[in-house]
Amino acid sequence: MTRILLSGCSGRMGQVIASIARTRSNVEIVAGFDVNTAINSDFPVYSSINDCPVDINVVIDFSNPAAFNTVTGFCLMNKIPLVMATTGLTEEQISNLSGIAEKSAVFHSANMSMGVNLVMELAKKAASFTEGLFDIEIIEKHHGNKIDAPSGTALAIANAINDALDDPKETIYDRTLRREKRDSLEMGIHTIRGGTIVGEHTIIFAGNDEIIEIKHEALSRNIFAEGALKAAVFISDKTSGLFSMSDMINDG
Repeated sequence: MTRILLSGCSGRMGQVIASIARTRSNVEIVAGFDVNTAINSDFPVYSSINDCPVDINVVIDFSNPAAFNTVTGFCLMNKIPLVMATTGLTEEQISNLSGIAEKSAVFHSANMSMGVNLVMELAKKAASFTEGLFDIEIIEKHHGNKIDAPSGTALAIANAINDALDDPKETIYDRTLRREKRDSLEMGIHTIRGGTIVGEHTIIFAGNDEIIEIKHEALSRNIFAEGALKAAVFISDKTSGLFSMSDMINDG
C-alpha cells in the first residue's frame, strides 16, 4: 500500500485524485495539505505541510507554483519522493527539480495523462521522419479559468519535437506583428481559452498537398488523476533521481 500526502487536496484536481484513490487497493490518501481546510475529507488536512505527523511514502503535488518551495522543502527534509504534477511552473522551478532529485526522488511531467505522453512520442517520430518536408504547428485548448498560456503540455510537446530534429525550430506565439511569410524553421503554438474545455492538444504537420494531425483530447480530469496515482506507486520506492512519464511507460 502506497501512503500518499496530497498537496492541493481541496482543489478540483485534488478532489478528483482523492475520489479515485478511494477505489484503489494499492494506494491511500492518508493526509492532505491545502490553505483551504474547510472542505470535508476522510483524511486530515493541514494548512501547513510541516505540521503533518502522518507516516507517508510519497507526496503528490497538484497545487500552485507558489507552494513549490514549501512542498519541495518538506520532501527534501524528510527524504520523501515527490510527484510534481502542478502546472505553470517557471523555468527556474523546473530547473531546480534536477538539483532536488539528486537528494530525493522526483517525478515530473508537464501532463500526467498517459495518452498525452504517448502522443508526444508519436510527434517526435513524425517530426524526425518529416523534417524539412512539413511545417509544424501546435494548437492547445483549455477552459477559461486556466491561468498559464501556452499550456505546459504544449511547450513540452514543442520541446520534444525539437529534441527529435537535427535543426530545432523557433517557437512562435504571436504572428500579428509579422507581415511576412512563414519561415520554415519556425513552429507556431496557438492558445484557445474558453468554457469548460478540460484539455485538447493537436500537432499539425502541414506538407505539400497533405496534412497529418496528431490529436489528444481530455474528456475528464480523471486521466490526470490516474496518471498521478500510477506515478506515486512507481516512485514510492525510489531514493533519488528525476523521473518522467517516459520512464514509467518504458518500465511498464
